[in-house]
Amino acid sequence: MKRILLKLSGEALAGGKGKGFDDETIIGVAKQVKELVDDGIEVGIVIGGGNFWRGRQNDTVDRTKSDQIGMLATIMNCIYVSEMFRGEGMTTSILTPFECGSFTKLFSKDRANKYFSRGQVVFFAGGTGHPYFSTDTGVVLRAIEVEAEVILLAKAVDAVYDSDPRTNPDAKKYDEVSIDEVIAKNLQVVDMTASILARDNKMPMWVFGLNEPNSIVNTVKGTFKGTKVTV
Repeated sequence: MKRILLKLSGEALAGGKGKGFDDETIIGVAKQVKELVDDGIEVGIVIGGGNFWRGRQNDTVDRTKSDQIGMLATIMNCIYVSEMFRGEGMTTSILTPFECGSFTKLFSKDRANKYFSRGQVVFFAGGTGHPYFSTDTGVVLRAIEVEAEVILLAKAVDAVYDSDPRTNPDAKKYDEVSIDEVIAKNLQVVDMTASILARDNKMPMWVFGLNEPNSIVNTVKGTFKGTKVTV
């Protein structure tokens, strides 16, 4: 692979704490990403904001404002994780779809490509910049724009199942599933808007468990145990 986009959940970065950051988890991710970068693979990263804010679970805040808080949560996550990556010897840049002063740079495809060409890990923060769109939609949109080969979805669950394996011990695991089946059966790999965007633009997604040992490197280098969502 030449260029990948990795989606990390905010909750996964919190480890067992549930909120905030778990440095051991983040450093583990950083070491794996560095191995890929050292092999010449260009890595973009999108991080959710659920370790700080899940706006759809809050009915007391206007939806637009709630989503804006969520966008800011993703920026905080990217700033923190970016610094942890730098501590592991990588260079990084953070791009957002709106101005954040000196904290980030404004996203453009040309700017992202320039940073990739320099061997930097590029963080895409702030979602799409608009309310009513999740980071699922944000990661698919950015992957399409920067012409990534695949989206890697690092989740708490290690694959795509026909039901929640945490509550149904008989849940069926998919080794491979088409995006059309994901949409038809509402398998919730990503939300429906993101699923349709991926289908229409032929963007494959690979789902795997972040907590599996060396899971990111193994996924990229061929020892894949999750689910391939084909287009």
